[in-house]
Amino acid sequence: MRKIAVLTGGGDCPGLNAVIRAVAKSAHQYGLEVLGIRDGFRGAVEGDFMPLTLKEVSGILPRGGTILGTTNRDNPFAYETIVNGTAQILDRSGDVIRNLKDHDVDALLVIGGDGSLNIALKFANLGLNVIGIPKTIDNDLMATDQTFGFQTAVDTATEALDRLHTTAESHHRVMVLEVMGRYAGWIALYAGVAGGADVILIPEIPYTLNRVAQAIQKRAKQGKKFSIIVVAEGAKPRGGEIVVERLVSGRFDPIKLGGIGAKIGNDLEEQYGLETRVTVLGHLQRGGSPNSYDRVLSSRYGVAAVDAALEEEFGIMVALRGRDIVRVPLNKAVDKLKQVLLIDPLLIAARNLGLEMGD
Repeated sequence: MRKIAVLTGGGDCPGLNAVIRAVAKSAHQYGLEVLGIRDGFRGAVEGDFMPLTLKEVSGILPRGGTILGTTNRDNPFAYETIVNGTAQILDRSGDVIRNLKDHDVDALLVIGGDGSLNIALKFANLGLNVIGIPKTIDNDLMATDQTFGFQTAVDTATEALDRLHTTAESHHRVMVLEVMGRYAGWIALYAGVAGGADVILIPEIPYTLNRVAQAIQKRAKQGKKFSIIVVAEGAKPRGGEIVVERLVSGRFDPIKLGGIGAKIGNDLEEQYGLETRVTVLGHLQRGGSPNSYDRVLSSRYGVAAVDAALEEEFGIMVALRGRDIVRVPLNKAVDKLKQVLLIDPLLIAARNLGLEMGD
C-alpha cells in the first residue's frame, strides 16, 4: 500500500473537509501518498486528480463543503458523454479503473451516501479496492448508527425553530418549517423535539390534515395562539404522493423534491382559516461549519478508512456502532435505507410529550 485516492460524491454536507483532512494526515503518518479526485466520480472518469499533501488540508477542519468538489449527476456506469456532437449515456467505469491504475492508486476511498456507495459497491464487484465512508445529512444508512453531517443539520434546523418561535408567538401564527428528508424523517424528528415543535410530519407516517388542524385548534383553546410545524420534504398526506418541485432532465436522480411546506400552509389557510407562514430551510442545512460532534466523527471515519486500507480490507464501509468504529460489508451498508420506525424511542418520546405526528 503506497498510494490511495479519495473522492466526495453526492450532496455536500458539513464534515466532508474534516474527513479529507483526516485521510491525508493519517496516511501521512504511514508514508502513504494521497490523491484527491475532483468533483466526485466525474473526476474519476475524466482523470482529474490532485495531490493531497498536508499543505492542501491545512486549516480545512472547520470549513463547510468540500475542497475537492462534488456532484450527484455523474454515475460512471451511466455517464453522459458527447459522441459526434450527440449526448449519449455510456458505461465509463473502465475509464475510472484505467485512470486509477495510471496514477498507481492502490485503494479508492469513496465518501458518500446511498447513491455514491452503490456506485462504490459496483466497482468493488469489478475487483477495485474500495472503502466507503458514510455521508448524508438524512442519516438514512442502515449499517451505521450515525452519518456525519446529520447533527450539524439538526443544529441548523433547531436554531431556525428557535427563531421562528418568537415571531410566531408575536403574530399568533402557524409557522411551517420544511427540512430535508426525502425518505427518512430523522432531521425533522430530532429538530422537532429539540426545537419544541407542536407537529412533526415525516415520510414514514402519512399525515391527515384534519389531525394537524385539530392539534392547532386544541392549542388555541388552551390559550396558545401560535403553533410550530416541522415537515420533512418527503412527507405526504395519507393516500397522496410526495410533492415534487420539478423534474430535471439528464440527471441520475431526476426528481427534485420541494413544496410540501407550502402545500400544508395553503391547505391549513384554505380549509381551516389558519394564518400560516412557511419557511423552507433548504441548502442552509448543507452549508456552514460542522459542529464539534461531526468534526470528531468525520475525523474518526477518515482515520478508520486509512487503517482499513493499510490492512487491505476492501469492499467495506466504516461505520459507527455504539462508541466504536467498525467495518461492514458494502453490500450490507446499502441494501436498505434506515427509516424512523414506529417503535423508535425518540418517536415514542415525542408522542409522550404531546407532539402531533399527523396520524
